[in-house]
Amino acid sequence: MTKRTTLADVAALAGVSPTAVSLVLNDKPGSRLSADAAARIRAAAEQLDYRPNPAARSLRVGKTQTVAFLSDDVTVTRYASAMIRGLLDVAEQHRHTVLIAETGSNPRRIKAALRAMLDRQPDAVVFGLMGAKEIDVPKIPAELPVVLINSTSPADHPSVLPAEYEAGRAMATMLLEAGHRDIAVIGYSPEHASNPRESVTIQLRYDGIFAALNEYGVTPSWLYDSFVWEPHVGYEAMQELLASGARPTGLICLNDRLAFGVYQAMAEHGLRVPDDISIASFDDDVIASYLRPGLTTAAIPYEEMGRRAMEMLLSDAEPEHLLVHMPLRVRESIRTVDP
Repeated sequence: MTKRTTLADVAALAGVSPTAVSLVLNDKPGSRLSADAAARIRAAAEQLDYRPNPAARSLRVGKTQTVAFLSDDVTVTRYASAMIRGLLDVAEQHRHTVLIAETGSNPRRIKAALRAMLDRQPDAVVFGLMGAKEIDVPKIPAELPVVLINSTSPADHPSVLPAEYEAGRAMATMLLEAGHRDIAVIGYSPEHASNPRESVTIQLRYDGIFAALNEYGVTPSWLYDSFVWEPHVGYEAMQELLASGARPTGLICLNDRLAFGVYQAMAEHGLRVPDDISIASFDDDVIASYLRPGLTTAAIPYEEMGRRAMEMLLSDAEPEHLLVHMPLRVRESIRTVDP
């Protein structure tokens, strides 16, 4: 096997002491080395492909420069995997490694994965969920920082969540400013939204929507109650709405999968988006850009939430509860009408 390059090897090639190499490569202040000496050290380290021994460093400074990330379905879901990209980008900037485990929602798997992570002595732990819910965080050493992404805990751990109230208000306002006053809502389910084990953000999405509608003196002309937000539900809801004789000019779908089903039902009835009914939605699932016309929606900022969580852990900032703006993806599903 090839012998691992050591600090002494770099020092010998650069013509300086191992202490000087350590000062330069670890960016330690107070070095009186000349710029030329520092340049020689960095060039020698690159030439020899020198990499610090992480095990030795962790023994010396008490840090492993690793962060443990445990998720339910984030790593296997294209929809939410951008969260990992955000985590990794910031970790790389701070020269940290991210250990990743996927556990589903099985408490036994969560505990087993966490135990395996803690055996590797990470400097911090991140829990990330695809859908925002309250979770029970297993027992973790008190000195180990913990941040939750798209989730909360009864123990009130620091968290990073999407700014759902702001997004709900913005999407409803977009319809209202386009002149729509006869507006229906598909996916309204206050009973489920009040249960944090099912969602800690959807009630805020509702609150934002209804705050905007109230501001304009608008009451939804039709509400479809369902907390199952899949295409078949959107399809069935739209069929029921059209059978009732209602013809709203605007429709708010609580997610893009519901909107997908709505598009199909409208097409069967010879109705067009947005000429007959304008649609606003949420999440920016990949299907939102594939629909024709493209679906206007508010994106869940998975990547930015991952970035902000890692920044919270690796900076000197005080851990907090952080809300991240949900960007609006304005496409072609909303038209202007005379109010």
